[in-house]
Amino acid sequence: MIEFYLDTRSGVAPYLQLVQQVRRAQKLGLLREGDQLPTVKEVVGKIAINPNTVQKAYRELEHEGLVGARPGVGTFVTQTRSEAALMAQGPLRYDLQQWFLAARSAGLDDDSIEALFKECFRSTSTVDVA
Repeated sequence: MIEFYLDTRSGVAPYLQLVQQVRRAQKLGLLREGDQLPTVKEVVGKIAINPNTVQKAYRELEHEGLVGARPGVGTFVTQTRSEAALMAQGPLRYDLQQWFLAARSAGLDDDSIEALFKECFRSTSTVDVA
């Protein structure tokens, strides 16, 4: 089951942070079709968030077709990535973890690593891969 968290320094609305966390978990294969999201009450209890905020996030996810609510039962994942897409992530994840380890060994702190990663990501996101 997904464990939600809030980053108060991100500048991103709390409901949108929850939406992004579910999307990310689905893309990484951490949430699969049929998995149940925590109840609104569970989320409120764990991260001290307004219940309406959680409900708004769940409605957004439902509107996107990523989850479906079953009255009296809960909210469940309705869409997931293909096995092939998930399998392709394994080697990439390993390479990225090795890069992070090398960055830490080179003395970069978290903020520097994040800045370097984001800059490289932005600069390559416009490159066509043939």
